Amino acid sequence: MNSFKAGYGTVLFFEDQAIVKSLQEQFPSYAENFPIWSNQASGMHQLVVWAALEAEGLGVSLQHYNPLIDDEVKREWTIPGNWKLIAQMPFGNPTSSPGEKEFKPVEDRVKIYK
Repeated sequence: MNSFKAGYGTVLFFEDQAIVKSLQEQFPSYAENFPIWSNQASGMHQLVVWAALEAEGLGVSLQHYNPLIDDEVKREWTIPGNWKLIAQMPFGNPTSSPGEKEFKPVEDRVKIYK
């Protein structure tokens, strides 16, 4: 995480696995879906936070160094053991623009059925 020390800060996204497990136990018919829904919810939170930081003129990136940094992060900030680190979002003054990305045509990636 020191590679981003020039930034203003970092948002760390966690999911409380005890809650996911509790929901799996309460609703066994959907048990296998709760980890998926948990990740989807985290992704939505990441997008909203990213958009808010960008709206303020900040540069943002999304990093996934876990599990490499999990233990260090939990020790540093006294994070409960049942919290799972999902992503890190460093932010600060933009230092460069994102590079060009190539995408397949939308027709190859999105299917619309009538």
